[in-house]
Amino acid sequence: ILTGTAHAQRVKDLSSIQGVRSNQLVGYGLVVGLDGTGDQTTQTPFTTQSITNMLTQMGVNLPPGTNMQLKNVAAVMVTADLPPFSQAGQAIDITVSSIGNAKSLRGGTLVMTPLKGADGQVYAMAQGNLAVSGAGASANGSKAQINHLSVGRIPAGATVERTVATALGESGHINLELRQSDFTTASRVVDAINARFGKDAARALNGRVVQVKT
Repeated sequence: ILTGTAHAQRVKDLSSIQGVRSNQLVGYGLVVGLDGTGDQTTQTPFTTQSITNMLTQMGVNLPPGTNMQLKNVAAVMVTADLPPFSQAGQAIDITVSSIGNAKSLRGGTLVMTPLKGADGQVYAMAQGNLAVSGAGASANGSKAQINHLSVGRIPAGATVERTVATALGESGHINLELRQSDFTTASRVVDAINARFGKDAARALNGRVVQVKT
């Protein structure tokens, strides 16, 4: 006779708390200090426009019609995930990706860039030196490249400026969402919680959601 062995599973491995999730942030910025591998500004006019706007904000007014031939600047998109319960002052990692025709972002520095959420509010400020994992070399018409040179990361490159409001527990209960919808699993989770915290501490709303009193 074959007998099966029962294995206990933690509730947090089977479910997640409803409403607790990360939020995506995005921003447009400039990477400077490139070794001649930046955007060809005749083909990417938005890079030149961004430089002009930045210099104007710093009190440098360029004569109208100035034709800037920049080789050390690249326009980029900066993306990040804002973890749940992040607090102001906390550092988060960011990814910097070229949106122009820059050959490489290696050795570049991201200029201060605001990162916005889906609501248009600024939640973090990014700045720092890029770490590019790719490598490339060319000689005599031959070229070799490993990984992407147009994407880099800055560990702890952004500082959280605003927290995301959450109403967790304010209604007197929290909802646990099972990773897989299953009535049997939901029933067993309810039984385990009630056995630990008392009768009617939890109840299943359906095959995926278990409601727990706070």
